[in-house]
Amino acid sequence: MDTLLHLLPKYTLRVVFALLCALLGGLTVSAMAQTPSSTPVVEQGATALLEKHAALAAQLASNPYGRPLFLDSSETKTRVSGNAYAMLDSPFSAVSTTFKSPKRWCDVMMLHLNTKYCMASSDASPSLLNVNIGKKGVQALAESYALEFAFRLVSASPNYLALQLEADKGPMGTSDYKIELRAVPLPDGKTFIHFRYSYGYGLAGRLAMQAYLATLGSGKVGFTQISQGNKPAYIGGTRGIVERNTMRYYLAIEAYLASLNSPPQQQLSTRLEHWFDATEQFPLQLREMDKASYLAMKKIEYQRLPAVS
Repeated sequence: MDTLLHLLPKYTLRVVFALLCALLGGLTVSAMAQTPSSTPVVEQGATALLEKHAALAAQLASNPYGRPLFLDSSETKTRVSGNAYAMLDSPFSAVSTTFKSPKRWCDVMMLHLNTKYCMASSDASPSLLNVNIGKKGVQALAESYALEFAFRLVSASPNYLALQLEADKGPMGTSDYKIELRAVPLPDGKTFIHFRYSYGYGLAGRLAMQAYLATLGSGKVGFTQISQGNKPAYIGGTRGIVERNTMRYYLAIEAYLASLNSPPQQQLSTRLEHWFDATEQFPLQLREMDKASYLAMKKIEYQRLPAVS
């Protein structure tokens, strides 16, 4: 499958995605930066995010998630993306200070049950995050898949935060991974964020994904409701996959911020329990193991790190 993937220029998906974003009016920070305007890029980004907050007011106030959250996804022949828009109870200063740190992103990513290892090369931008992902269970690090995420802080002003993490290659023939976060302060001391998780795939990735969906991923669903006769149903396939992982990463952001209220020596256990309990609110989509198994697995994985942050 890797051989098939290498038949395409590795930068093709990235170029196509950037062009599409530009044509669609600048949906990413990088696209907005290329748009000629007398308005500073930071102001553009903050304004656009505040406008999105206003547009989603009804969905944030009433939804099936039990929190001010709106989740959606999209799919093309070569890429799948998940988006989470949410209001956080934490002030913008705390959100900005936390998430402009590459090391804190490792703390967030380690909560995900597929993340087996994460270590940042530095706590400044740019930085490299060495990440290993694997199966939903205890696994030797040598048997997991290693990715290298490049962390870049796009903007960190008093009223706007924008950052991204990118990895060229992933497992199962996937590529061009992007994790993006944008945030703005709200008048009531809260913060509004847009979290995007996306990746691309070619022929090899599509075939591998189809094989997964026909076996281990069979019957798994996402969060978007679809019509299926007279019965409510949920999206499946690759959109279901990206929605589940987008939600897991969003809940990790939520859990990390919640843990900051605990004494330092208790923060790790607090965020692990908070994350697991939050995922249990969505058993149809996110349940994979019991709490004791999750905590035991994470204890082993944290012991592999040079130091617990």
